[in-house]
Amino acid sequence: MKITGVRPWLVKARSSYWGEYLFVEVSTDAGISGWGEITSTTRIANRALCSILRQVGEQISGEDPSQIERLWHKLFRGFTYMGSRGAACEAVSAIDIALWDIRGKALGLPVYELLGGAVRSEISLYTHPDQSKFTSRESIVAEIRAIVDSGHTGLKFDPFAYQGEREQRDGYLDGGLTRKDERDAADLTALIRETAGPHIDVLIDAHGRFDVPTAIRLCRTLEEAGKIDWFEEPCPPESLDALRQVREKVSAAISWGERGHTKWDFAPVLEGRLADYIMPDVTWTGGITELKKISALAEAYYVPISPHDAGGPVNILAGAHVMMTVPNFYKLETSSWDLSGYNELMHTRLDNANGTLKLPRVPGLGIEMNRDYLEANEVELA
Repeated sequence: MKITGVRPWLVKARSSYWGEYLFVEVSTDAGISGWGEITSTTRIANRALCSILRQVGEQISGEDPSQIERLWHKLFRGFTYMGSRGAACEAVSAIDIALWDIRGKALGLPVYELLGGAVRSEISLYTHPDQSKFTSRESIVAEIRAIVDSGHTGLKFDPFAYQGEREQRDGYLDGGLTRKDERDAADLTALIRETAGPHIDVLIDAHGRFDVPTAIRLCRTLEEAGKIDWFEEPCPPESLDALRQVREKVSAAISWGERGHTKWDFAPVLEGRLADYIMPDVTWTGGITELKKISALAEAYYVPISPHDAGGPVNILAGAHVMMTVPNFYKLETSSWDLSGYNELMHTRLDNANGTLKLPRVPGLGIEMNRDYLEANEVELA
């Protein structure tokens, strides 16, 4: 079997927080196609990735898709002199996920069987409330109760108001937060904890937005307000020293890693005892191959792994297949407690009844994309 092509699919979708998904299809001369995903958080990043993927396709055309490890290194090392993190690593991730999908389909086995077999029967999830519905106390309570009633045992939200001109739309600028917005965040967290009850994990996402003293102050405030179960990405990811300073001065568990690329980024975090949970994203950190290695690395430190998922259904399924095989697993993220929004993208239906994802024992990732929808909603690129 030989690889015959790599096609990025940038498609518009209502279920995407950013309005679009970036899927990747790897085709072979045996008529088997595999699917990957690397949906990013900005339009410019998605379009840059499409260009990179076209070049990557030329590099692996004619290759044997079963040689997953060798192709991972071929592509990853090809970006060494420009920097092998970021977009380069994400392109590798997409191809890697698709190659595992092909391998499973060729052998007639689910991907998790190829990774050592299942250690659990289903995947525990945590999810997000729709914060656009947080228009009143009553609407907040209704949204949180819907999550609890759906059977999920964990939920995550960002309680911190956007700071306008003092903050870039996509993240850090000066790293501060007003005292009023701090108090509003505390009040929201307290209400959500009260509504969810003591048996639900309440997780806080700071999105890497704050400087060291602000992050420490906010974390302490929310610890007091809502008995939070983790504080995620307190500072931008570029400085592990900043992470260490926050870690040393707060009591809440720290979660880190959605912007960590490869095992080499996670090694110093684990060695330095800088996080209680790590949360690599399978579509950004190096694919299924690398997520499995990062999980094993974390297992040596008895640190739970909880994959980040801000994208579409391929993201969820790729992470879930790895987590089926990982002993040190906490929960897998989904962007909504109701996954029916993905139905327009694929013929497969995801079963997350009672807050757990059930993977059917079917070949590959177990996903059949809806080509009619993809073709009708594909974004035209210059």
